[in-house]
Amino acid sequence: MGKELTEEDRALANEMLARARAAMAEIEDWSQEDLDRLAQAIGWYAGNEKTFTRLAQQGVDESGIGDREGRPGKRFKIYGVLRDALRQKSTGIVEVDEARGLVKYAKPAGVIASLIPMTNPALTPPVTGIYAAKARNAVIFSPHPRTRLTTSQMTDVLRQACRDVGAPEDLFQCVTHPSIPLTQHLMEICDLTLATGGKPMVKAAYSSGKPAFGVGAGNSSIVIDETADIEIAAKNTRMSKTSDFGSGCSADGNIIIQNSIYEKMVKALEDEGGYLCNDEEKALLEKAMWDEKGNRTFPTIACKPQQTAEVAGFAIPEDRKFLMVENQGCIGPEHKFSKEKLTTLMALYHFENFDDALNTVSKIYEVGGKGHSCGIYSHNDDHIDRLARLAPVSRMMVRQPQSKANAGSFTNGMPMTSSLGCGIWGGNITNENVTLKHMMNYTWVSRPIAEDKPSDEELFGEFFGREVA
Repeated sequence: MGKELTEEDRALANEMLARARAAMAEIEDWSQEDLDRLAQAIGWYAGNEKTFTRLAQQGVDESGIGDREGRPGKRFKIYGVLRDALRQKSTGIVEVDEARGLVKYAKPAGVIASLIPMTNPALTPPVTGIYAAKARNAVIFSPHPRTRLTTSQMTDVLRQACRDVGAPEDLFQCVTHPSIPLTQHLMEICDLTLATGGKPMVKAAYSSGKPAFGVGAGNSSIVIDETADIEIAAKNTRMSKTSDFGSGCSADGNIIIQNSIYEKMVKALEDEGGYLCNDEEKALLEKAMWDEKGNRTFPTIACKPQQTAEVAGFAIPEDRKFLMVENQGCIGPEHKFSKEKLTTLMALYHFENFDDALNTVSKIYEVGGKGHSCGIYSHNDDHIDRLARLAPVSRMMVRQPQSKANAGSFTNGMPMTSSLGCGIWGGNITNENVTLKHMMNYTWVSRPIAEDKPSDEELFGEFFGREVA
């Protein structure tokens, strides 16, 4: 990659922007029915089993990370995003509040620069595309260099969907030879950036001078108390941890188990395919998974546990699905396993009473992952409430597989997305799942209403009339 923006790249970006604006102008007056039909076409063309499986597996082959057999299962997200999009209005009047005399009109955000991570080159474009097109926006995708072909080919699928419903294909464009300077320039000239990717690109998006929705790092921590159904908790933990070989930022990283059920829970995790490492193996893993600067090593990211173990210098049985290391009392920047793992490995902790569990959670998020997510397996509503009050996270899943629930599922009410805002904790502007509403401008029309002015006594309560020096 070049260090400076070339004139050729500058001209390319400007040309793509002009084409995007022209495409937006063509659908400016489309009806809600027309936009819904466009969203449906995008959803089917990208989300049908044949197309998505081919491109999802190609993304694994191209990047060298992730679960080739499992990643096609992510296409349910396209279905969920389309469901959510079709249930919302995106043009004209979208909300009326008669009591307050307010009417809300939706308008496009503009041309969106969408940064695509190498972990989801087949999923993020149609997820963004459905919401963006529904809102009459255009998108320029900037892929990760490792997965540029997959992103480019998925963009071609979206363009075909546009053509077949009479929409301009330039609603979707993809940079074919991405570079950091070109991506930065796109963020500077587009109207909005969706930065789903690593910390450097999210930081660059926020420094572009244009509005941006970024994401934050994960370090999902799961509390399991003695009221939990151990078999369900173990099954869900395995599902979450092994999904796409732990590539997602929502994958369970730290499992915090009550002492009274600790041995039973570990046994249940082993029954689900877990391998409990001994102290020697743990030390080998730490040396293999992080380099001298504390960065994760590529050969151990989002891979089978057998590969991670092999790189570390030991072997595990072929039927094992994930690794476990006991990490009690080892929390802090110097303790690598209390950080985000991004692979098929989880750290285990235990607690006596719930105050201990909350203390462990607090310490872990001081290391990393603030703003992202946590979870709990409990039927004790007081415990659920106390964790929700304490945890510095934007979303908390109760008795659900974390990585399959955070971004929305058909069995919870979270909005479907592939981009998770992490709020001020995570250096983001929103705590919400980034969806259709984040890709629109709004005009509020206000009409006069009867005066709504409380008395001074109502406003100031006991302080009204008090002498103040």
